[in-house]
Amino acid sequence: MTNGRAPHLRLDLRGVKCPLNWAHAKVRLEAMRRGQVLDLILDDPRGARDIPRAAEGEGYLVLETRRDGAVFCLSIEK
Repeated sequence: MTNGRAPHLRLDLRGVKCPLNWAHAKVRLEAMRRGQVLDLILDDPRGARDIPRAAEGEGYLVLETRRDGAVFCLSIEK
């Protein structure tokens, strides 16, 4: 950590359907410090579509959304 920032936290939500995947992510985000980043791994297309909107609506910053085959990767900063 040369830049002084905390490492990204990771939450694997494969197999968890929307809206429960957002509920799990939100609990983790609320426990984090400002500036920390949470990387979400999920396989629910609805969650991949809805979580970024919900996160931004709660005041979080969505840094990245990408798809790797059937898996979606989201990075959200508190």
